Amino acid sequence: MTALESALAARLGADVTDLHRLSGGASRETWSFDADGRALILRRDPPSSPDPDAMAREAALLASAACAGVPVPSLADHGDDLAGAPFMIMERLSGETIPRRLLRDEAFAAVRPRLARDLGGVLARLHTMAPVPGLPDEDPLTAITAYYEAFGEPRPAVELALRWLREHRPPASGRRTVVHGDFRNGNLMIAPDGVTGVLDWELAHLGDPAEDLGWLCVKAWRFGSPHPAGGFGSRDDLLAGYAEAGGAPPAPGELHWWEVYGTLRWTILCRHQAERFLSGSDTSIEYAVLGRKVCEQEHDILLALGLASPVTVQDPLAATPDSPPHDRPNASALIDAVGAFLLEAEQPDERLRFHARVAASALRIARRELLLGEAHKAAHAARLRELGCETDADLAAAIREGTLDARRDEVVAAIRAAIVDKLTVANPRHLALPG
Repeated sequence: MTALESALAARLGADVTDLHRLSGGASRETWSFDADGRALILRRDPPSSPDPDAMAREAALLASAACAGVPVPSLADHGDDLAGAPFMIMERLSGETIPRRLLRDEAFAAVRPRLARDLGGVLARLHTMAPVPGLPDEDPLTAITAYYEAFGEPRPAVELALRWLREHRPPASGRRTVVHGDFRNGNLMIAPDGVTGVLDWELAHLGDPAEDLGWLCVKAWRFGSPHPAGGFGSRDDLLAGYAEAGGAPPAPGELHWWEVYGTLRWTILCRHQAERFLSGSDTSIEYAVLGRKVCEQEHDILLALGLASPVTVQDPLAATPDSPPHDRPNASALIDAVGAFLLEAEQPDERLRFHARVAASALRIARRELLLGEAHKAAHAARLRELGCETDADLAAAIREGTLDARRDEVVAAIRAAIVDKLTVANPRHLALPG
């Protein structure tokens, strides 16, 4: 029996069986297990970064959400120390959270058309929740700007978004509620007959309720679907469900502002998660590859601002020549063989299967960069020189300060070309997805 199993058994006073860690969860561990005839989930801080106040706040939020009629798992226990870390134990709900299954599997075909409207109703109830002590209450644009600037890594696409958000910010709505902060496909438990739970409350705060509506419509959470509201349906359906349940829907322009804000926020959060790998604090392949997803969100920023359109590019891996005198299979074929092994090898649990898929993706990224890296580096330097800049930091500063406003079209074209190059290496298929 592992130390965690022993700690759980002692805490619950029952034998623990089928304990296994689930994939996903960027900042907390998630475990599934059974005890005393109950199907349960453990959410636990990594022992290296405990946050007992945040865990207690999330437990209080679950109670408040239940009182407001929001579907959430019932809480079995929580505390400051389970095998060295704050924790929360809750019921394991029936349903599915994996977006690709929710959006494609036949099992959910009947419920998909009504989910956007249903989720609007869930959000309307969520926004009536009683606040709990300790919820953050910051200006969202000020907070995300400070978060971005703390990296010391200026990005021209981010600067374009920040300027647009400052210049187009709608008047304060006066609405102030609990905001879930991460209400989207992937954090929702959905069964074939409807929504069974809203999960992952760790980013909850006080704010404008339109933030949650805009976040659900961010392109990243559509997972390739053409439907803007979480990949399930239209914005109109989402807002209709919100109104039917008593919410006051935002105007279209206000919702769009929050979508742009949400796209920028996810750009910066991807970069934040990648920092765990770059700093050496967590060598997980998941965090390594997240660093190469930042350019996906930069492209989505341009789409949201009407500064780019979907474009199809050939994957550079489609044709890779042999390199005599070396024998076949060539280097590309060998790397492909390793990727196929990772995907096809028998993995003992879901988390390892997830990391195998991520590792195979990392190999493809590395292959493309080896093929195109030097050419892209030269092309990017030439674009910057044409604008009188030496580095991305120079271009970012010019956007922020307005010194290149008279050449805005050239600036946008240079940023767009750089992002196309980055995505040609990181994920060429992303370029063809509509905004």
